[in-house]
Amino acid sequence: MLIPLDYYRILGLPIQATAEQLQQAHRDRTLQLPRREYSEVAIVARKQLLDEACAVLSDSDERKAYDASFLAKTYDRESEAAQEAKHQRSKTSAGTATVLQDAGETAPAESKPLEAAPDPHTPSIEIDDNQFVGALLILQELGEYELVQKLGRPYLNNGSIAIAEGRFGDPQLVRPDIVLTVSLACLELGREQWQQGQYENAAKSLEAGQEVLLRESLFASVRGEMQADLYKLRPYNILELLSLPEEKVAERRRGLQILREMLQERGGIDGSGDDRSGLGIEDFLRFVQQLRKHLTSSEQQTLFEAEAGRPSAVATYLSVYTLLAQGFAARQPSMIRRAKLMLMQLGRRQDVHLEKAVCSLLLGQTEEASRALELSSEKEPLAFIREHSQDSPDLLPGLCLYAEHWLQEEVFPHFRDLANQSVSLKDYFADPKVQAYLEALPQDAETANEWVVVQPRSGKPAARLQPAAGRSPAAVTPPSAQQGASTVTLTPVPAETETAASGPKFQATAAAASTAAAVSLPTATAGQPADSTSKHRRRQHSGRSGATGKALTGDLVDRARTKAAEISTQVKSMPRNRLALFLVAGVLSLLLLWFILSLLASAMQALSGPSLQGEQALVGLEAAPVEIPAVSAAPEPGTAAPVSGAITEESAEQIVQGWLSAKAAALGPNHTVEELKQVLTEPALSRWQLMADAQERNNAHQRYVHKLQVNGVKTNPTNPDRAQVEAQVAEKAEVFDRDQLVSSRNENLRVRYDLIRQDGQWRIMDWQVIK
Repeated sequence: MLIPLDYYRILGLPIQATAEQLQQAHRDRTLQLPRREYSEVAIVARKQLLDEACAVLSDSDERKAYDASFLAKTYDRESEAAQEAKHQRSKTSAGTATVLQDAGETAPAESKPLEAAPDPHTPSIEIDDNQFVGALLILQELGEYELVQKLGRPYLNNGSIAIAEGRFGDPQLVRPDIVLTVSLACLELGREQWQQGQYENAAKSLEAGQEVLLRESLFASVRGEMQADLYKLRPYNILELLSLPEEKVAERRRGLQILREMLQERGGIDGSGDDRSGLGIEDFLRFVQQLRKHLTSSEQQTLFEAEAGRPSAVATYLSVYTLLAQGFAARQPSMIRRAKLMLMQLGRRQDVHLEKAVCSLLLGQTEEASRALELSSEKEPLAFIREHSQDSPDLLPGLCLYAEHWLQEEVFPHFRDLANQSVSLKDYFADPKVQAYLEALPQDAETANEWVVVQPRSGKPAARLQPAAGRSPAAVTPPSAQQGASTVTLTPVPAETETAASGPKFQATAAAASTAAAVSLPTATAGQPADSTSKHRRRQHSGRSGATGKALTGDLVDRARTKAAEISTQVKSMPRNRLALFLVAGVLSLLLLWFILSLLASAMQALSGPSLQGEQALVGLEAAPVEIPAVSAAPEPGTAAPVSGAITEESAEQIVQGWLSAKAAALGPNHTVEELKQVLTEPALSRWQLMADAQERNNAHQRYVHKLQVNGVKTNPTNPDRAQVEAQVAEKAEVFDRDQLVSSRNENLRVRYDLIRQDGQWRIMDWQVIK
């Protein structure tokens, strides 16, 4: 049979090679043995072809005759190629420009199918049938991957009579050799396409090679190499599929499915599972950031809300961004309110007061927006807001301008369907649907214990979701975002620094090209607990004038100013000595009551008649004459009962379980807060009462399922009225907004509770998550 090979290519030499070069090339090629999986039949056939090429080219007469034939075929092939190129140019000049594709979007040209028989103008050699496996092996080594598949696959499909009859040698050895050569050609072709940025084609080539090996049940190690490459290729394949036009529904759906498979294997966006892609947490967060611009807002909402339920703090934050963007663009404040409820869960662990201020502003809750700004420790955004509120008694003009810039420059660009939309707060508040919703929404502040001041802290973050500028998505290294894109950095913080009840911390950072001058605002007020969560946020701001922000506020700002003026007037009109007067009146009332009771006691003694005569029974006040059994009122099922006496593991479990029951009742649909007083004391009691009141005002509630295991109890050696309890708490929570489930979480935490004994009863002062 004829094989499209020539002796020079077999030895890897040019036609001008000397005799010494021929001998050296022959020795090198002979010593470079193929993979160990090949049989001796393939190795011997390959060596026969190497020996034959060296023998022909080493003989001067035979080489001269071979060169004449070789050059004639090469010249004919080049002449034909030139004629074809000339014909194509003439067709193009005649007006057939329709075959051209858009610049910058040209798809890679497909290889011209090879004919079953060698091209008569292509140099070829005639080989024996038993050298066929060796020839395939040499073609595979030379990188002729398509040609190997073209020549080898017909002998594998549906079985081959030629192989079964032993035409190429022992069928038990030859067939595995052909299978191996074809599959290796698929492997190398896939890697070559990967390097060229043809990720979908690369995946198809690798899958085709796997299919051959699986069908033949051969070479598991080679199949493992292909699978490993497929795992590493998935991020690139996802990006290529999701970047397709939205009309390519099936392809984009396939990209989303592959992404969900990766997320499942990793255990979420910020999970530590192994998806075998080779991407660490930081690299995967950059990858998620890069693909967001290829997803629509609805696709992101479906994806990230599902991921937030794992639970995942990063996915929850991305869900907040999605709900904010969709709610603003579609004029649906209910979605913004859902985003705010999610922020309430995140607010226990990091500073998201700025996001809360924007949500409150878009919901018309101007007073709460101002309070959120006071709690925020974001220096640069606050400097921008203050700069554009200089002529106003409050920060609302600057907040309006900041919110508009933030949505336009940092939120909308990350959504495929919103990137080109403009943002206008004036148009948003003028929409009848928005006005109707805001009028029906309670204007009370949604104050909760979870909104605390979170101070920034230095230190290396655990992971960041931000693209590295200037790196090409087509590179073989992990994908990263293109240069110049605004980013959102999500940085998980080690769980041992948490001070709230659950979940990993993370930092939310919006990177910017320019920042305003830093102006510090108060980050804590008296009586407010401070958390030590790290935070480094950079936000991008535009240089628009403050007048634009003032114009955007309209009636919203006037209403806030009027309400603030009324409150200020009432405070100023209150007498300074009112509290003292109340105290004096209270003391006098107590004295008068004591005097009246004394007179009544004297009168009763006078009316009681003569005293008893004779010997009386000895009855003392220190003991009852008859033993009276103690009667204790059993607490109602499901209520928290105070615990007294020495602290033990059993009593500690009762105390903590009482707190968990009280928490479920206070934040549940009935908002029963009475039980909190039986198990909590300050400072925890006030915070959780405020939390329950805020959720009741806004028709929000939570449902809890707890599992508790006390690990140890430690009494303070210097103060027997103080103790610490360590417990493992499994908490499953569902958050509802007007009976609609908006988020859920499932956490397993190690918590240290601080207890104090007051009036003989143990109560919980505070707690800290230690793992």
